[in-house]
Amino acid sequence: MSEQSPPWSTKGPSSYFPSIEKTYGRSIAEWQTVIASCGLEKHMQIVSFLKDEHGLGHGHANALVAWTLAGNVAAP
Repeated sequence: MSEQSPPWSTKGPSSYFPSIEKTYGRSIAEWQTVIASCGLEKHMQIVSFLKDEHGLGHGHANALVAWTLAGNVAAP
């Protein structure tokens, strides 16, 4: 796993992270905790969970899930 912290890459899923943190008031590390504890494993199931239970937009949820399932970890 690769631990990363801001500034986030301007390419790929992490390019959404500044907007996600500002819009929803949680750090990427906190969102990864939500993802890890949701009990789901499949990409689109987790995306749907984030949208339905936490009000994330599709692009934001998809970026978080893709980055997390790729084995990346945000520094707390």
